[in-house]
Amino acid sequence: MAKILIVEDESKIARFVELELKYEGYDVEIAADGRTGLEKALHSDIDLVLLDIMLPGISGIEVCRRIRLESAVPIIMLTAKDDVTDKVVGLDMGADDYMTKPFAIEELLARIRVALNRHSKIVQPKVDVLQMGELKLNLTSHSAFYGDEELTLTKKEYELLEYLIRNKNIAITREQLLNNVWDYEYLGDTNVVDVYIRYLRQKIDDKYGIRLINTVRGVGYIIKDEK
Repeated sequence: MAKILIVEDESKIARFVELELKYEGYDVEIAADGRTGLEKALHSDIDLVLLDIMLPGISGIEVCRRIRLESAVPIIMLTAKDDVTDKVVGLDMGADDYMTKPFAIEELLARIRVALNRHSKIVQPKVDVLQMGELKLNLTSHSAFYGDEELTLTKKEYELLEYLIRNKNIAITREQLLNNVWDYEYLGDTNVVDVYIRYLRQKIDDKYGIRLINTVRGVGYIIKDEK
């Protein structure tokens, strides 16, 4: 039977849904905050995520966005707010469906079945390589190449480069890079981002005579598709 992750900080709601799902035969895991939910969604062999929007730590919207960078697992957003904006943002971030609390458990179970059935019919190709021109990232080995030459990158340099490429053609602020690449753990100022951008430019732009990482004045950085 499918394994469902409930990411919900209201313990009574989480427990109620857990009991109903287990009664239907599903395996269930629970996370009470966004950070734990994201970790479980990506590393616990989950088949579907029930994701509340209002969460401590990392919001449900941000959790959904980060899951979608790495996984196609079905996501049903849950919220106490019947807000069209929340619904649109959640769906834009890759959620498969949306329900407003309070909800009928029968309807939730029906939507779970639909999402699981739809997902099972889709063959999901696993993305093992990100490529932009001559630059390639192997996501399995966490290695980077320019042409046939392997780049010598630190773990953080690789993660920064991967995040910029995954968000190509989007201007990313220094704060966004800190929050996503350093995962809220770095307590210093945003100068660390500039330092690591300089490292990457030395190892890629300067070495190969290209302009990969562009500065957006007053905003941050962007990697653009080659024209």
